[in-house]
Amino acid sequence: SFFFGGEVMIDFDGRVILITGASRGIGAAAALRFAESGARGVVINYHRNQEAAETVARAVERSGAGALVVKADISDRADSKMLVGKTIEHFGRLDVLVANAGVWPPDERMITELDEDQWNETMRINVNGIYYVCREAAAVFIGQRSGNIVTVSSTAGQRGEAGHSDYAASKGAVISFTKSLASELGKFNIRVNCVAPGWVDTDMAAPALKVTEAELKRITSMIPVGRVASADDVAGPIIFLASELSRHITGEILNVNGGSVLCG
Repeated sequence: SFFFGGEVMIDFDGRVILITGASRGIGAAAALRFAESGARGVVINYHRNQEAAETVARAVERSGAGALVVKADISDRADSKMLVGKTIEHFGRLDVLVANAGVWPPDERMITELDEDQWNETMRINVNGIYYVCREAAAVFIGQRSGNIVTVSSTAGQRGEAGHSDYAASKGAVISFTKSLASELGKFNIRVNCVAPGWVDTDMAAPALKVTEAELKRITSMIPVGRVASADDVAGPIIFLASELSRHITGEILNVNGGSVLCG
């Protein structure tokens, strides 16, 4: 727990956290941090890698929290409904949703080479997936008059990214969606915020980061702090936005990029 002004401000005691895409990377790191911060239960959603999800669950349990592993494709409305339903069925409540699951097609494609299949697949997962799971969680939060949503966007959604217009557009949509929900749900005591990471050393970014030493040096040279973020570097800000330390913050896009994109 973290104390501020005599109050415990980062303490998720009794809280239940649902994290999409939690079998690896940012989602897995956030699951562990929530468990270490006293969460009663952490729901680890995965789509393909059950073994990895079970490994995260065991680590969560070692930190003293209950863990529930649920396979679900959040870009499918029925699966998102099932995911939130199983959370309530198992733990009896839901307090925080971290909408983290997403894809990043690594191949650079100019708009003239970007086919409909890739565009639609990126939007299906990165936009529809956020919509469906947030919709289901919001219904629960409105009913209990409390809740917290943290979405995961990207610097690409803030500045665009040449050769990855599908990804940038999808993450820009997440930013606008976050701001809309914050305005819409505040009256129900529900906060909605977003983290926008830059380069992060995760499985998703691995293909792009497996480059020559010179190219990696070029990438890090564009980051003022001089390094690529770890998954933990993003998990910390997620915990902050879900905690009482940020109780007067909603609709915010928190840049987690080492200074590589400086926008308000």
